[in-house]
Amino acid sequence: MKLVWKLLRQHISIPQLIGFFFANLFGMLIILLGVQFYHDVKPVFTAKDSFLKADYLIMNKRIGMGNTISGRSNHFTGAECDEVAQQDFVKNVGVFTLADYHVHAVMGVQGQRVLSSEIFIESIPDDFVQIADEEWRYEEGSHEVPVILPRSYINMYNFGYAQTHSMPKISDGLVSMIDFELNLRGNGHEENFNGRVVGFSNRLSSILVPQAFMQWSNGYFSPDTQQQPTRLIIEVDNPTDERIAKFLEDKGYEVETEQLDAEKTTYLLKLIVSIVIVIGLIISVLSFYILMLSIYLLVQKNTEKLQNLMLIGYNPRTVAWPYQCLTIVLNAVVLVIAIIAVIILRRYYMSIIENIYPQLADSSILPTVVVGIGIFLLVSLINVFVIHRKMTRLWRSSND
Repeated sequence: MKLVWKLLRQHISIPQLIGFFFANLFGMLIILLGVQFYHDVKPVFTAKDSFLKADYLIMNKRIGMGNTISGRSNHFTGAECDEVAQQDFVKNVGVFTLADYHVHAVMGVQGQRVLSSEIFIESIPDDFVQIADEEWRYEEGSHEVPVILPRSYINMYNFGYAQTHSMPKISDGLVSMIDFELNLRGNGHEENFNGRVVGFSNRLSSILVPQAFMQWSNGYFSPDTQQQPTRLIIEVDNPTDERIAKFLEDKGYEVETEQLDAEKTTYLLKLIVSIVIVIGLIISVLSFYILMLSIYLLVQKNTEKLQNLMLIGYNPRTVAWPYQCLTIVLNAVVLVIAIIAVIILRRYYMSIIENIYPQLADSSILPTVVVGIGIFLLVSLINVFVIHRKMTRLWRSSND
């Protein structure tokens, strides 16, 4: 093997290999940095409502003096729901179902009562709630109900009650500290339920419960009434679509401005990161082409030596291995340097982001490493295959 390598390395072009190395490094760095940046920044826009996808919008009818004078209802009729669903920018539509009975809630922390008030609860189709089925499931007869609380509840506790009563503050990871009890009354019935808090919402103003619980409780506590929905949840293709704003204006509907802005920001973040990753892929493909061109030129210069080696008994696999080893080592070095560069650059931009969003949880670099290893394996396998095929053709031609 050493003899083979000594014969073949004489015509290796160092400038060509350096060109491939830096082009591949640049492309790999762009891809990995784009993936890691998106992974780090995405929680800024989605962490508060991770159970709702970024392209969900909550729609209601605009309430104002015009509605009072015209007698226009703020409820959505079946025809209006169908009209919304038929819009080209809408992928899916769900309705908010409101409880038709009295609900009294008591919230406590570590056995100490924090809130006791009449409230209202709602539900949306389970398809819109991005929570594991086992956490969001309700079975009839059970007195434990999973709930999602408005974030205003927990902010009121953290920045008001907790500070004045020396109580522990609660984050998303400490929801188990919350005791939440629901007292339901209606149709001559009264029952108590234990609310198991599974998350908080910055986009909802009411308490959310599973659709199965709402259907059962409305049928049990208020079987003779059925309210029309006052809010819709819609899934859109592109939150930045101008047709959304035009439709809302024409129909007198509205969504929260902050919510729509957040969806637009998240969508644009995805778009920008996608463009950056595509640019990195193009650079990587071009660098791969440079390497293959260098290998082909090197093989062309060594054609006579390679044929002689094969004629004296060396098989194509043995002759191809030095070239394959060279490409694998180069790709591995590129991967290691790219990951180190991402770690260094990440420390810089994360220090800036954490100053703006101190509550942002530290994310892992593991997904980026997995992506880098995947690209390394794919490119290396293609290199090995192409070089082996070239040597096999050369071996066949030498035997003709």
